[in-house]
Amino acid sequence: MLISPPFGGGRAPVLAKNVVASSQPLATQAGIEALQNGGNAVDAALASAITLTVVEPTMNGLGGDGFALIWDGKKLHGLNASGRAPQAWSPEFFAGKTAMDLIGWNTVTVPGMVAGWIELSRKFGKLPFTQLFKRAIDYAENGFPVSPVIARQWREAIPVLRKQPGFLESFCVDGKSPAAGEIWRYPAQANTLREIATTEGESFYSGALAKSMVEFSQATGGCFTLADFAANKPEWVEPLAFDYGEYTLHEIPPNGSGIAAQMALGILQAANAKQYPANSAARIHLQVEAMRLAFADAYAHVSDKSSMTTPGSSLLNRDYLASRAALIDHQQAGTYAAGAPHSGGTVYLCAADDSGMMISYIQSNFKGFGSGVVAPGGIAFHNRGMSFSLMNGHPNQVAPGKRPFHTIIPAFLSKGGKPAMAFGVMGGNMQPQGHIQVVMRFVDEYLNPQACSDAPRWRIDDAGKLTVEASMPATVVEDLKTLGHDVTVMPANSLDFGSAQAIALLGEDTASGYIAGSDHRRDGLAAGF
Repeated sequence: MLISPPFGGGRAPVLAKNVVASSQPLATQAGIEALQNGGNAVDAALASAITLTVVEPTMNGLGGDGFALIWDGKKLHGLNASGRAPQAWSPEFFAGKTAMDLIGWNTVTVPGMVAGWIELSRKFGKLPFTQLFKRAIDYAENGFPVSPVIARQWREAIPVLRKQPGFLESFCVDGKSPAAGEIWRYPAQANTLREIATTEGESFYSGALAKSMVEFSQATGGCFTLADFAANKPEWVEPLAFDYGEYTLHEIPPNGSGIAAQMALGILQAANAKQYPANSAARIHLQVEAMRLAFADAYAHVSDKSSMTTPGSSLLNRDYLASRAALIDHQQAGTYAAGAPHSGGTVYLCAADDSGMMISYIQSNFKGFGSGVVAPGGIAFHNRGMSFSLMNGHPNQVAPGKRPFHTIIPAFLSKGGKPAMAFGVMGGNMQPQGHIQVVMRFVDEYLNPQACSDAPRWRIDDAGKLTVEASMPATVVEDLKTLGHDVTVMPANSLDFGSAQAIALLGEDTASGYIAGSDHRRDGLAAGF
């Protein structure tokens, strides 16, 4: 592993025996405090995650979803804490529409994140659940200075969401967002956090908070019932494992989109992407084409497992992926339809401790503040329901009690059955694209986590267009154009390329400590002791 950073991102990697990396410094410090108070990596991750709902409201909130991969020292566990559609959401409910709404009540599924916190704490945590809320409650009640990137995202969200129920009253003062460095307080959210903490989430799903959310929904255009909230349950899942070289990439299975990253890596192996130099247009060309193929299949086949007619094993079949790789012209960009395999705004953080426990964790409101709907007490709802399909017969077609296709995906690398790196790259459909870029930097180029994050990124945006960061070398951009790609170089301050956090082992075991990185594209911080 190359420890000296080669890409000039302005940050050195952090080396320590206990580490937390998140997208906001105050949240990272909350996690470090949990470790220093006798907690483990899961306690640290939860303290950070809970704090993030206060200090980074532009990306996540109490009405969001979450996923986790946890190495307990012997085994990797997966948690799916994404919520389901309300019972009212039959296909007939959306009659006359050709696509799901992007914001508002008709994008809100039951929030699963809070239930995920409880499940993680009960199964793996050492600290009392209430102790994990200490910093979040303090920042909500007494205030904190808003960090620069978050201030920008906050300002940009207001014109889009200002008409949604509860938004302006909750997240603006005199119609304006807080500026960078301005103190933001939200005492009502502090009260909600206390209620969640002291009831271990019972209030959120079947008590006073649930009743308040349902009443607000019914008064402002939503369709939730108390039964919708009471039915929510997180699910422990077996992570999907896919070998890449000597390493194995682990992802949460569908309804998550992590399988798209694994498919792309399999296509890249079959196409022998390593024959081309790192950072060359030829290698990036293959990465882009592989990702386009993987997305075509993911959007056609991936859904809630209850309605997924094509099993993940078929999508990850090596012969099938080789057949997809054969469609790629190494000299020319292409377009791809879904194949037919044989059937049988987000925050990411990670933490690791000196006992060997590691956690890769992600939670989200999806697009910025999410739906824009904010219930009393600062419960900002996500807009995950927008990812459902309204196409009759599609595996991801909306239905009562169904989980939608999900973009948020924590990742984990192992080698020889031992942990290697917990990592993630938040940012909509950037996530699987970011995963393959980080994995190839780490596995094929031996770069440390900070350098993996700092390297210039490319992205296929939501419209299918190829974009690259301003730091991408001009010669590479020109070579990509020669290969037939319509490339847009984004401004230097673009936030379109996600935010990575990563923690890797320095040696063969935890006695050697960890090396961590936090993305220079955001306000984040990796710290340890």
